[in-house]
Formats: sequence, structure tokens, C-alpha cells
Amino acid sequence: MATILAGGFGEGYAPAALIAGHDAAATVANLKAHDTMYRLSFAAYIVEALCDVAIAVIFYVLLKPAGRVLALITVFLGLLSTATYAACEIFYFGLPQLLLRGSPYLGTFSPAQLATLTLLSLKLFNYGAGLFLLFYGTGWILRGWLMIRSGYLPKLLGLLMIVGGVGFVLSTTLQVLAPQYDTPYLPFVFAPGGVLLGLWLLVRGVNVAEWDARATAAAGRRI
Repeated sequence: MATILAGGFGEGYAPAALIAGHDAAATVANLKAHDTMYRLSFAAYIVEALCDVAIAVIFYVLLKPAGRVLALITVFLGLLSTATYAACEIFYFGLPQLLLRGSPYLGTFSPAQLATLTLLSLKLFNYGAGLFLLFYGTGWILRGWLMIRSGYLPKLLGLLMIVGGVGFVLSTTLQVLAPQYDTPYLPFVFAPGGVLLGLWLLVRGVNVAEWDARATAAAGRRI
């Protein structure tokens, strides 16, 4: 739940509120007027990134009995998506901070040029982050499939996570191959499954007897 809340604020609400379309001057004015929100959105992303690393490890342990190799692949996909998104955050927070600070070596740029560069940096963040949703979505498609075949988690949850993962993959695919059909709403397809999965694990958890049986059988096959 923490990753959904932090991600919703740091990746969704705050950037949408701060970036004023193609208006560079208005965007810079928003960043200066709402500096606390801007900084908190970056801090929220750090929380989300730490949660995503933990999720990658937790779901590896949880789903390993259903398919060790696929579960391991989801770990690499999860870490890869987190690392690439973290690199894109440089364009959201790092470069704009340097441009907004007005350091002496930037004196050759006019305020309008600095504002344009700031908006360009934020646009690069949005574009780059969108490209790497493919890794995140593929990881959840595989996790959803493992949930379906596990026997110790509801198949419906697995199906919802597959649908959510497909939403991320489609977002990247359309951005690259058919940008005229791209929409910012595709990633939100993940929300129902993500919320329900989190609630299920908090309230019900897995079928422990079935998990133990699958884990024992998987260990026996490796001996």
C-alpha cells in the first residue's frame, strides 16, 4: 500500500500539478511557488523505490514454489525497472534544481532559456520513465501467472495483476510504436489489482498448507 500511495503522489499527482503543459514560465513559477510539494514528491519516490526493492524480494520468496526461475526473473525485472526509473529522476529533480538555483556559470542563459531547459528536463523525465514501464509491467505479468498456477493465492488476483502489467506494457508500446494512441491512463489499470492484492495479503495471506506443500515438492525436485 505504501508504494501505491507514494507512487501516486510522487509520480502522478505532484508532477501533474507542477508541470504546466508546454508553458515553461508557468512550470518554473509552479516549482518555485510549491517548492515543498516538489521536494516531497521526490522524497515520496525514494520511499516508493525502497518499497519496490522490498516487493521484488518478498514476491520472489512468496512465488518461488510456483516457479523458481520465473520468480527469479521477476526480481531482476523489478530491480531493473526501479534502477532505470531512478536514473530518470535526475531529470525530474537533479537538473531542474541546478537550473532553478541560478548558479554563476549559467549566467549566459536568459531566464526564459533557463525556464525552457527546466521544462525540457521534466519532459525528458516523463518520457524516459514511461519507456521503462515495460520492465515493471512484464514483471507483474509473470507474477500474476505464478499466482494463478500457485494454488495458494486466488486466481482472480493473478488475473488482475496480469491485466495491470499489460497496462504498463501497452503504455510503453504505444509511446514507441503508436504515440498518437498513447494515453496517460493505461498505468492506472494496475490500481484495482494492486489494492486488492495488498488487502488480501494483509487480511488473509496465502494458504500456508498449500505453500508448504509446493515448497517441499520444489525442494525435492532440486535434490
